[in-house]
Amino acid sequence: MARVEVRDEIDAPREVVWDLVSDFGGVKRISPEVESCVLDGQGVGAVRTINTQGIVIKERLESLDGKNYTFSYSIVEGPIPFTNYLAQVELSPDGDRTKVNWSGSFEPAGVPEDTLKQLVETIYRNLIGGIKKAVAK
Repeated sequence: MARVEVRDEIDAPREVVWDLVSDFGGVKRISPEVESCVLDGQGVGAVRTINTQGIVIKERLESLDGKNYTFSYSIVEGPIPFTNYLAQVELSPDGDRTKVNWSGSFEPAGVPEDTLKQLVETIYRNLIGGIKKAVAK
């Protein structure tokens, strides 16, 4: 299993960041590359269908813990070069700021592991950057 972890800080209270990231169907709020996102279901088990740059990916919400400010999701369908993908997001307070730990694990399928790790890291960094822009508005 390959693993990627990105840690960063956001200049906003944890509750504000949580409102953005825990909105599983509202990923467009933090990712301008997302053209559309349709949510099927509610809570754990809900599946979001994301259309971005002509690519369609389905992700399932695997856990959602508002008390501990964590959630996880998997990719269940899409043209991706890996399997068994599971991501987890954890938020922790740091005064008026929020520490973010966005991590994921997966098994490469036909593409070198280092290439995929770079791709996934870039996605996480872009999502965190989107959160920073959203809270700065």
